[in-house]
Amino acid sequence: MDAEFRTSFVREPGSLRHHPALVLNADYRPLSYYPLSLWPWQEAVKAAFLDRVDIIAEYDHVVRSPTIQIRIPSVVVLREYVKPQKRVAFTRFNLFLRDEFSCQYCGAKGDLTFDHVVPRSRGGITSWENVVAACGRCNLHKGSKTLKQAGVSLRKPPRQPGAEELRNMGRKFPPNYLHDSWIDFLYWDAELEA
Repeated sequence: MDAEFRTSFVREPGSLRHHPALVLNADYRPLSYYPLSLWPWQEAVKAAFLDRVDIIAEYDHVVRSPTIQIRIPSVVVLREYVKPQKRVAFTRFNLFLRDEFSCQYCGAKGDLTFDHVVPRSRGGITSWENVVAACGRCNLHKGSKTLKQAGVSLRKPPRQPGAEELRNMGRKFPPNYLHDSWIDFLYWDAELEA
């Protein structure tokens, strides 16, 4: 039997592959919204056994060892508070998140690149204040021209986002799948049912 196949089979049996656990900080807020802070069920079970998390909600499915049986955690909360980062890393993902995954010239979504507002060939630097998300068509059209030369304008001026601002921006992009047990912890500003 192939070792790689055996390892993937043991680590991700088909019936349990889709049981991630939502990870909450000690203040019961997700560590991140986008990407949503999720652990594979194996990590959640391991952290529970090591007393690093408390299990708040569980799936109906169980995992078994020769000596014990445990329901798979769906929501876990860290026992120790993890201080959120204040500084936002300048990454492609964070740049796209800041720009809400849309071209800053035409508003198109999907198939994004990034564009230097002041082209590098004209002394522009790679920074929060000079780089925006752009669709391939707009990026090609603008090329190494200035905004005025290309006849385009920005939807909003580029700037460095704050950490809290970026976290809140991530809340606008829920993942494709949300387990019912996660909802109460993800939308703090949702209206409560009476």
